[in-house]
Amino acid sequence: MERDKKNRNRRSDSAAAAVQAAQNASLGPHSPPEHMEFPEAARPYWDWIMTARARDRWLPIDLANAAELATLYADIARMRARVALDGDLGQDRKAHPLFKVISDASRRVIALSRLLHIHPEATEGRSRDAGNALKVERASAAAADNVHPLIRRVS
Repeated sequence: MERDKKNRNRRSDSAAAAVQAAQNASLGPHSPPEHMEFPEAARPYWDWIMTARARDRWLPIDLANAAELATLYADIARMRARVALDGDLGQDRKAHPLFKVISDASRRVIALSRLLHIHPEATEGRSRDAGNALKVERASAAAADNVHPLIRRVS
């Protein structure tokens, strides 16, 4: 089965990819779907989620799932704040009842992250590769510490 040229993955170093990246940057990130209820408290999470993929790679259904994910993150933050106010133990000296709700919501977050392919392995690659990148970053940081203070550094 032959794939449509429009939907085929482009090489990231091609001229077409550079043009698409410029268009994506000029348009800015997507807004949450208008047909969905979206709390303002979820907006920071939405903005963060939208950076996980190139703008042109988000399908309408992905945006709906991303809105659900951002809302879940906001809900979890709200519930954790409530637990912090109430304390870990309820009036009956048992664990706070929101712990179960937070746990279930956290599982949904993981499932939606996998569905959207924005989990660490999808965005950063295999952990072995991330470990190698961390070694290089640490070596670079150590080398930067040994640079004379009058030499300009990358910022």
